[in-house]
Amino acid sequence: MRDEAEGDVDEGAIGAVRAFGRFYTRQIGLLEEGLHRSAFSLTEARVLYELAHRDRLTASILGQDLGLDAGYLSRLLKRFEDQGLVIRRAAPEDGRRQVLALTEAGRAAFAPLDAASRAEVRALLARLPAADRAALVGAMGRVRRLLGDPSPDAPAVLRALQPGDIGWIAHRQGLLYAAEYGFDTGFEALVAEILAGFVRDFDPARAASWIAERDGAVAGSVFLVPAGGAEGVGKLRLLYVEPSARGQGLGQRLTEACIAGARDRGYRQLTLWTNDVLGAARRIYRDAGFRLVESAPHRSFGQDLVGETWMLDL
Repeated sequence: MRDEAEGDVDEGAIGAVRAFGRFYTRQIGLLEEGLHRSAFSLTEARVLYELAHRDRLTASILGQDLGLDAGYLSRLLKRFEDQGLVIRRAAPEDGRRQVLALTEAGRAAFAPLDAASRAEVRALLARLPAADRAALVGAMGRVRRLLGDPSPDAPAVLRALQPGDIGWIAHRQGLLYAAEYGFDTGFEALVAEILAGFVRDFDPARAASWIAERDGAVAGSVFLVPAGGAEGVGKLRLLYVEPSARGQGLGQRLTEACIAGARDRGYRQLTLWTNDVLGAARRIYRDAGFRLVESAPHRSFGQDLVGETWMLDL
């Protein structure tokens, strides 16, 4: 019996997906007889890739993960063994089970394939502005997840500020700090003021932004601005990470990007102001080398807080 959902898919959508497949195979050279002008087919190269990046693979697991016919994979592996590219060993935990591994010759054969693939993708991405590269990577990750890819989430891409980010970041920080710390709308107003000033007074020699994007959506941000009145001192502002992106080191990546950006702009020190209740952020700052130099109680955003000033020598 025909699945009822099948009737909901119109021919235009089917044609669009097929057209994208034809377009993308041309873009990355999958129609060539040998992948990246090598002696290996796409399937052979993919098998080499898996063996180069995973340990203790058996033929059955490899075939299952790649969706390959067992007989075809067996013949392919036998050919690789005859060529001295692959060996089979008894698994350390179970001598009855054989695991596959690349030999030195196998790794030497895979290395130029991997380098050629990286070079082709780098050239493809180099044609695009940074914002479009981030959008492309995010869209690819979204396609994978929509089609049920069980792989871990792709890392967020860091990009510069774009139209629409200002309002979105103020909106999200207002919501998150209200939900997590009980801050009132005064905090959202402060964030909006800081962001408006960043855009109004922007000087690329002294300021920068890093917006984390994943699946086409903002996943976090941090901003670098000059510390008013202090020559040679920059200020880290508005670090935040979306709850769905936490636990993956994104806050550390954003902080490190800001530190590197401050050094690139010739700052001697980097400072920041935070509150004692922001435990996760404080740990990131401490791990990055910041030191707490001043603290004082205050009442802001409807809460009794302890404000903290942290400093990092660059």
